[in-house]
Amino acid sequence: MNSTAWRPPLIWRAAQLLARGIVGLFARLEVTGDVPADLRRGPLILAANHISPFDPVVLAAASRARDVAPRFMATGGLFRAPVVGSAMRRAGHIRVNRGTASVHQALDDAAAAVAAGSVILVYPEGRIGLDPGMWPERGKTGAARLAFASGAPVIPVAQWGSHEVLPYRTTPQGVLRGLARALVRRPLIRVHFGDPVHLRDPGTPGAARQAIDRIIDAITDELIPLRPDEPDRPRHVDPSRPVDTARSHRRRRPA
Repeated sequence: MNSTAWRPPLIWRAAQLLARGIVGLFARLEVTGDVPADLRRGPLILAANHISPFDPVVLAAASRARDVAPRFMATGGLFRAPVVGSAMRRAGHIRVNRGTASVHQALDDAAAAVAAGSVILVYPEGRIGLDPGMWPERGKTGAARLAFASGAPVIPVAQWGSHEVLPYRTTPQGVLRGLARALVRRPLIRVHFGDPVHLRDPGTPGAARQAIDRIIDAITDELIPLRPDEPDRPRHVDPSRPVDTARSHRRRRPA
């Protein structure tokens, strides 16, 4: 074992335990699939679909259930928050300054983290998905380029149900209504860790696009069994969520 490999600080392990408690208060969490023992300390990339502002809490809890402490690639706004930002930095998470000239620095930081033996969690869609059916959107190529640069395997992580806890638009009233409803109904949140996908850069034009499509397909394949009675549209409709079909991904239908 590499003695210089990155190890999750105590503050992050404690936060994961807190996340499990928070999820358990507002929902029922069901975690399936696994992360191979030899990959739990990295180098590894977890690639998850993004459906709700509650996702980071859910994925922190689900990862804890599989003895994994991933470093999240998170929006720069969180790092600017007075208390949360300090905790994010101390926990080793990676800042992504979207819409700025320094956004590409995040990929370099993530590649260095993976090289140091970290597990990195990314949302390959680059945002909370706006597909009408809440299926994964066409991904950004960053996750594929990270896999190419590091040589680390990618595990697709599918999740379903967190959208029933917090709405898309996190206004104070919306958050309070969502949490109150979840506290009473305690919706089922499912998280599934799929089989590792190994990607290699063939050095040909379009390789990153083909690789990210493969990652999105893998996430979609794992998501299908999590929502068997919602094959097209979700039962729970969030009126604050806009719809955008510009980035719809043509997914493979189950056989």
